[in-house]
Amino acid sequence: MTLLHRKQHKLLSDALRQAQHASKAKTAFLNNMSHDIRTPMNAIMGFANLALNHMDNKDLVKDYLSKILTSSKHLLSLINDVLDMSRIESGKVRIEEHECNLSDIMRDLKAIVQSDIKSKRIKFNINTLDVINEDIFCDKLQLNQVLLNLLSNAFKFTAPGGTISVRIVEKVGAPEGFANYTFHVRDNGIGMSKEFQKHVFEPFERERTSTVSGIQGTGLGMAIAKNIVNMMNGTISVESEEGKGTEFTLDFTFRLSSHPRVIGKIQEIEGKKMLIADDDFNTCASLSKMLASIGLRSEWTASGEEAILRTKLAIEQEDPFYGYIIDWLMPDLNGIEAVRRIRKIIGNERPIIILTAYDWADIETEGKEAGVTAFCAKPLFLSDLQSILSRYITKNNENEESKLDNSFRVEEFEGKRVLLVEDVELNQILASTILNEMGCKVEVADNGKIALEKIQAADYDIILMDIQMPIMNGYEAAAAIRALDDEKFKTIPIIAMTANAFEEDRQRAIESGMNGHLGKPIEIDKLKSTLMRAFNKQL
Repeated sequence: MTLLHRKQHKLLSDALRQAQHASKAKTAFLNNMSHDIRTPMNAIMGFANLALNHMDNKDLVKDYLSKILTSSKHLLSLINDVLDMSRIESGKVRIEEHECNLSDIMRDLKAIVQSDIKSKRIKFNINTLDVINEDIFCDKLQLNQVLLNLLSNAFKFTAPGGTISVRIVEKVGAPEGFANYTFHVRDNGIGMSKEFQKHVFEPFERERTSTVSGIQGTGLGMAIAKNIVNMMNGTISVESEEGKGTEFTLDFTFRLSSHPRVIGKIQEIEGKKMLIADDDFNTCASLSKMLASIGLRSEWTASGEEAILRTKLAIEQEDPFYGYIIDWLMPDLNGIEAVRRIRKIIGNERPIIILTAYDWADIETEGKEAGVTAFCAKPLFLSDLQSILSRYITKNNENEESKLDNSFRVEEFEGKRVLLVEDVELNQILASTILNEMGCKVEVADNGKIALEKIQAADYDIILMDIQMPIMNGYEAAAAIRALDDEKFKTIPIIAMTANAFEEDRQRAIESGMNGHLGKPIEIDKLKSTLMRAFNKQL
């Protein structure tokens, strides 16, 4: 056999081995997906039948519906993983950098995992360390997906009552106009073997142990995260020990905004002293540095009992604390009780802020009765702290709303006329029911052509537009509406509400004349916030 023939034979052998490997991987993937998709589908169908058979038992039906919702969310996550991996491999995923704020990104992230925190009773913290530059350019959607994939794994493999933390560190050494950031996602769950750590970022890989065999998933989450991190020119690594937990580390360099939020000293309280009480060292250290950067002195303690003693000592030394930042959950004394006791010493003049990583709705009434001035969610960035202090300290504890969020009342939608353009009857019923319960008046059009006729015959406040419809699709309908002569048709909000949920679908919706994009299945909170922004002309 000549040298040329040997080379050709080797190339053919290598190609055959690769083809066989790809075939085996595809077969394994299909087998895994068949099992993993059928598992939640079995639960959905089974509990739906049970609910139909027990309609007279409200509590039982409610329990079955809760289980159906949980299984549905899991099924959706499986589908999303497969589609995401397919789009990455086909090169359809693009990194789109936009100006955004780290504080907003982390607050959104916490909101998404809040139900998992509550249901599994997880102690969850997001801490910042030396983060000065919050306003950056990055692909917020992709960064969120990476962090959510890592957190999803952490929640899966951490037992109820465990601990999960996200820590963000801004490091020195970046080029001018850029900043280096490290994200640490850590849990104290079951961990993984040294051998599996070598393969954790490979597609369809899952550790084959009895401990995780009952935990559902595609084995794609980490591969997706790795691919996205690579596209963002970052790095990802993992350290883990069986029985002790896992830590993923992400490193990115982001371009800084040319118009960052201005953070300066608050002259009215410059030189005043604050007391921080939190059992997490990183939170205390971070808050101390933030307070110093806006002109305040600080002391900190990890104990609620000690916070009370320090309050008394500061008064005796004639250098009382001007305000307090107290964690809700501390091992010796919870934040509400600490506030109650501190108020007995200092009265009602000084502001006391409760800092928490959890939803404070259940304790808000008790907290206000105890003397809490404001509740604030972790993670706390420098801009957040300045805003809180400016709002609550310099205004001398005026009676304002204490929640720092964008909540709103459904009553604000009362009487708003919505045209729902949707061709599937079940989707029409579902969306109409949700919108009616919000207070909207809903009319339905089965396709874009009917929508075009309806909008010329009546006035609407907003149009919710499906994309894939017969006769005239959503893109065509939106473009046709915008082309109508009357000026009102140029400004009426049109929101895509569709299962076409990829970034290119969002872009095409905007290009066709729409103002926004909502993916199906409908997420009520996102629908509410989108409607609110549309009615307030913020889209």
